[in-house]
Amino acid sequence: MKKCRITVMKKALYKDLIAKYENPKEHACTLEEGQVFIANGWKAPNGLCTSAWESMSPFVMTLAHGGGDFYDGWMKNKTSAMVSCNDGFRPVSFLIEALDEEAD
Repeated sequence: MKKCRITVMKKALYKDLIAKYENPKEHACTLEEGQVFIANGWKAPNGLCTSAWESMSPFVMTLAHGGGDFYDGWMKNKTSAMVSCNDGFRPVSFLIEALDEEAD
């Protein structure tokens, strides 16, 4: 099983939806663009929010076990995936890449 690098690529913020539908929330998302996490096989990295992990864990599991080529050629790099968390108010896009390094 391999390690996977998870990079925060882009954060969006939909202020109009937040104003209309969301209750005020402090510290909603503390991730920063360019921030990198390393998944040790199937284990969620420390500091990565649970919601994001739940959205990406099937892709991480597949890549960690040597799979890839999601959706028949979706990604230029077959051992990667671009996945967003499921926060409809402030979605974050993550690039997940399989590494050559073996998981612990």
